[in-house]
Amino acid sequence: MDLEFDVVDLGPTDHVEAGEQAPDFERPLVDAESWTDAALSDLLDHGPLLLVCYPMDGAFPATYIWNEVRDRGWTDEVTVVGLSISTPYEHKSLIEDRDIADVKLFSDPANGVAESYGIVHDLDGMAGIEEPRPAVFAIEPDRTVAYAWVAQQWPDFPDYDAVEDAIETLGERATA
Repeated sequence: MDLEFDVVDLGPTDHVEAGEQAPDFERPLVDAESWTDAALSDLLDHGPLLLVCYPMDGAFPATYIWNEVRDRGWTDEVTVVGLSISTPYEHKSLIEDRDIADVKLFSDPANGVAESYGIVHDLDGMAGIEEPRPAVFAIEPDRTVAYAWVAQQWPDFPDYDAVEDAIETLGERATA
């Protein structure tokens, strides 16, 4: 296949793994109407969730990832929140453009959350600019990571069927 871009190996990470505690954080959380500062732990008070980390809103992986989340109906099964370096204003546009009004997006322009999760990606040719690698974490209410996927190449996308299996497992644990 002749791609119009190079596939790049991102190298190893020391990311949060299944069975470990998800780092807590507080950042602006954006929905279709507004935003407010929120902590991950506050969201987990209401049950398990899926944390979807992705590059900035204008990057093509964001389009593909959020279209897949929307089309697979994951928000009907579990709380889905996103995280990127984009601002709340950009997040509001992405929510509208991708028709994902039932998703909330954390804004982390300094990329500190990606650092705490071990998923930082330095952008080639842009000194001092970084973003999160694409990553998905299924997180239990006690902040235990039940499932973790982190991109090893650029671009790379999760195995969406494996994520669905993780969502199903979260639902079974929540009702047990």
